This record gives sequence, C-alpha cells and structure tokens, in this order.
Amino acid sequence: MEGSHARWEPGGMSATVEMPSGKGSTDENFPVGSWLIRRDLRPAVHAFYRFARQADDIADNPDLRAEEKIRRLDRMGAVLDGAPGEDAPSAKAMRQSLIATGVTAQHCHDVLRAFRMDATKLRYRDWDDLMEYCRYSASPVGRQLLDLHGESRDTWPPNDALCSALQVLNHLQDCVADHRLLDRVYLPTEDLARCGASIEDLTRASATPGLRRLLDYLLDRIAELVRRARDLPPLVKSPGLRREAAVIVNLAERLTAHLRQGDPLATRVKLSKWDFAAALAVGLYRGGRRAA
Repeated sequence: MEGSHARWEPGGMSATVEMPSGKGSTDENFPVGSWLIRRDLRPAVHAFYRFARQADDIADNPDLRAEEKIRRLDRMGAVLDGAPGEDAPSAKAMRQSLIATGVTAQHCHDVLRAFRMDATKLRYRDWDDLMEYCRYSASPVGRQLLDLHGESRDTWPPNDALCSALQVLNHLQDCVADHRLLDRVYLPTEDLARCGASIEDLTRASATPGLRRLLDYLLDRIAELVRRARDLPPLVKSPGLRREAAVIVNLAERLTAHLRQGDPLATRVKLSKWDFAAALAVGLYRGGRRAA
C-alpha cells in the first residue's frame, strides 16, 4: 500500500481501514446534530455523520489507489452488515445505532455507493449525470435524518432537492482543490464546453468569462433546487427537525448568493459566523409552523 498506512488483510483485523482526515462537523455548511434535534436522537445523528465522514475520507485520500479505496469501502459495508472485526469502528458503531433505532441500513449503503463512484469516476457529463451522483452522495443524508424522526416519505422529494443543492454548492466551493488533488471534476463537461470553458480553466488564478458563465448556470439550477426545498420544513412533524430544516434551507440560499458574487478560483467562498447566526434566526421563524 502507498504511504505509511498498514494494509488491511482479511482475517487480520488489527489495522483500521478507516483513514480520518481531521475534518469534522464544524467544517460543514450545515449543522450536524444540533441542539434543535431531539436529545435522544443526537447520538444516532452523530454516528451516521462519523460513518459518512470516514467513508468520504477514504474516497478523497490522494495516497490510495482506486482499487484500495473500494476494498476499504467494501469492508465498511461488510462490517455495517454484521461482519466481525474491529477494523471499521465507525461502521460497527453505525450498525449498533441502526439496530437501536430500527432505521434501514440502505441509506448507509447508498452513501458507500457514492464514495465508490468517487474512487473511479472523475468526470460528469451533464446535470442529470451529476444529479444521479447526488442521489447517492447527498439525498441519503437527509433521508436518514427524516427516517430517524419517523417522518413521512412525502418529505423525500424536497429533502432530495435540498441535499443535492448543498452537494453541488460544495462542489463549486471545492472545484479547484478537487481538480488539483484528485483530478476529479464535478462541473459537467458538456456544460463547460457549451459555456466556452474547459477543465484547464480550473488551474487559473481567477474564473475565466466562460467558467463564470458555467458557475452562474449551475447556480441557476441550484436556486431551483432550493426553491423546491422550501417545501420541506412545513412537511416535517418534529418541531426541532422542522426548524433545523428551515435553517439549512436558509444556509443554502445564503451560500448560493455568496457564490454569485464570489470567485471560488480566487478564494474559497464560504459561510460566515454571521450567516449561521442569521440563518438560525430566520429558520426558527420560518420553521415555527407546520403545513395544515
């Protein structure tokens, strides 16, 4: 294996297959298991986040070959399904959480599917291709939270819109680093060409006119997703989750606006502490009532 990491061998479970990057919930564009979530459910929320974070770190590790990433992700899936061993602690904890809460393991397997795609798929053809990726990388995160609270699956369509919007916003924030470190480009290649841009534009110090046109086009598509996501909070029964959903919708609105004005090639466009505070106030107000 590349680097200094020990190789996992079947039957020899001493080394962990997980490779923490040091990133945590404070690095996200949305709150993870905040005080708005029911206290008894917060451990399950954090267990899912740690599981997804560890899988993401494997997929994004530049020192691992694609086949090694997939082996490690497959091992996490096996432990999630009950295989013995201590080499995937977040998967083992996730399995225990699923047993305790009765939530399906499908959402966990869906995100593993997305991270396997990250290991091998470096380009996306068009918006629909990107949305298919988000179906597995993003939507299961919200679905897990909704299922944990016993919410109706009527909430899934606006949830999927919100999670996909957040995912693509993150792709725009990280487009330079993803290309430089992983040769991974989520910007759809057909739309790049249509806007008069190219992947090579990501190596520049600032966005070219063509790349700016592409960013604005993608932000228009994201704004439509966020518009659909506004239907989510009124559908949520749990008061705390309803307010948290409203907060996250507002954070997506704010980050979309920042990326309209900012240049992710020149600097990382991100939310400020003020954005989080203002979104909390707006979310508490908007999330105060349920749909009739």
